[in-house]
Amino acid sequence: MQTAPDVAVISPTYCEAENIGSLIQTIEDLDLNSVLLVIDDSSPDETQSIVEKLKAKYKNIILLSRPHKMGLGTAIVDGFRLLLSQPNPPKYIITMDADYSHNPSDIPRLLDLAKNGYDLVVGSRYCEGGIVKGWTVIRRVTSMVANKIASSLIKLRINDFTSGFRCYSKRCVQKVLPKLHSQTYEIQIETIKQAKLQNLKVGETPITFENRKKGKSKLTLTEIAAFSKYILKVILE
Repeated sequence: MQTAPDVAVISPTYCEAENIGSLIQTIEDLDLNSVLLVIDDSSPDETQSIVEKLKAKYKNIILLSRPHKMGLGTAIVDGFRLLLSQPNPPKYIITMDADYSHNPSDIPRLLDLAKNGYDLVVGSRYCEGGIVKGWTVIRRVTSMVANKIASSLIKLRINDFTSGFRCYSKRCVQKVLPKLHSQTYEIQIETIKQAKLQNLKVGETPITFENRKKGKSKLTLTEIAAFSKYILKVILE
C-alpha cells in the first residue's frame, strides 16, 4: 500500500467460490479508498483462483492463503497483524462474512459511526432497525439467548455481541490485538470484551442479516464447543 487507505475489508473464506467474486465486485462499486484482504484457508474449490483473477483487475486486493482450515478467530488476528504491518495501515478495518449474509451496502453506515468517535462499531441484528432473514425460530432464539448471556457477563449496553460485521478503528486494533487468543467464533465476544477493558468506545448500528443463499454453513461442532468454552471462561473470571 503506497498511501494509507481509509478502510480495509477483511473477509475470511473457505469454499466461497459461489459468492466471493460478486462480493468483491460489490465492495469495489462502493468506491471507497480501500484495500480488500481475503484470507483463504486453502479452499478446495475455485475461491482462490477467482480472487487471483480479480487481483489482476483491481490493485487493492490482497490474498492471504493459509495451509488449512484454521478457524475464524485466527483468520481475523492474522488479518489485523498483516494490515498493521503495512507501511501505511488503514484508518478503519471492516470484518465481514464472504457469503453475502452481510450486505456490503451497510459498510458506509458502520464507517460513519466510527468516524464520529467510536472505536468499535458492531453491525447489529438486534438493535432497533436490525433485521434477520432466513433463520429458523430455533436458531434465532439460540442467538438471542447467547447475546443476552454475553451482555450480562461483559456488562456493556449493546444488543449484538456475536455479529461478525464490524468496523474497528486502527487505534482499537492496536490496543486489543496483543490480548486476543481466540481460535474460532468466540473472537466476536473477545474483541468487544477487550475493547471495554481498554476503555474504548463501542457502539452498534442496525444491519440486515440474510442467511446465506449459496454454499453451506461453515459452523462446526468443534467451533460451537470452543465458543461455549469461552463463555464459561468469562463466567469464571
